[in-house]
Amino acid sequence: MIRSLKAAVAVAAFLPLTAHAEPKAVATVGMLADVAQNVAGSCVAVETMMGPGIDPHLYQPSAGDVNLLFGADAVLYVGLNLEGQLGEVLGKLSERRPTKAIAEAAVPNPALINPVGAEYADPHVWMDASLWAGTGPVIARVFTELAPECEAEMAARAEEYASALQALDRWVAASVATIPEEQRILVTAHDAFAYFGKAYGIEVIGIQGISTESEAGIADIRETVDTVVARNVPAVFIESTINPRTIQAVIDAAARRGHEIALGPQLYSDAMGEAGTPAGTYIGMIHANTRSIVAALGGQPLPLPSELASWAARWNLSIEG
Repeated sequence: MIRSLKAAVAVAAFLPLTAHAEPKAVATVGMLADVAQNVAGSCVAVETMMGPGIDPHLYQPSAGDVNLLFGADAVLYVGLNLEGQLGEVLGKLSERRPTKAIAEAAVPNPALINPVGAEYADPHVWMDASLWAGTGPVIARVFTELAPECEAEMAARAEEYASALQALDRWVAASVATIPEEQRILVTAHDAFAYFGKAYGIEVIGIQGISTESEAGIADIRETVDTVVARNVPAVFIESTINPRTIQAVIDAAARRGHEIALGPQLYSDAMGEAGTPAGTYIGMIHANTRSIVAALGGQPLPLPSELASWAARWNLSIEG
């Protein structure tokens, strides 16, 4: 696999740059692609490389992915080592076309979470909607290189989308605040929610670390069970890109100690939901996660703000709770 991928990179690197009637961009993950589509409008066509249920930490690019990336006019990726397996490909791409680590450019260094002992900052910055709002202007600048005639339009769209994300940020914070204080503990399979916890005042316990490249050990599970039992945590959560066995192990071990804990709804961590559904958008991903977390932990999701009414109407959703 590695040998064939290197061969594909070597071949693609020498392919001629292609001209399109409409500029084309590729985003590595859906959370980026959705922002990019909102910013681009009809000025740039945006395609997603990793779809629903795909774990970017473990993703192995195929020869087809390499061709997709080298056939694009611009490539957007999160950075912060989220797409570690793509490093060589992205390095080659950056020599030939705009290739931008969007989160690294958009998020101020003081806002990054740097886990003790980790080589890289936590890449899951999209879990804080106020931080993710900063990605739109960065993407607009990249796209202006492809479609300079759309500069003003894309800058305006980026500003409008950022305002919607700031409203989303306020809604998440207010909804999480309805959870009884002693129950504001979010237990998930891996530590993808640290930015969510920091931004919205909820303690986060991830059985695995920020990457899924290493398996959770028995000691990790035992420590989580100790916390769940001692603090009477009402629910734990699985993630759409993670095998649920570690969460199930926590539930089973807690039950053996006399503590019944509910399995909360599936959360979206490293990928959005299916295309054509509300959770297949960034706003919908955060909306669904927040509703699931708040309701399972004893709170009450609040009505959506008016700034998100058009998003809700698009999906025939009520803004009430």
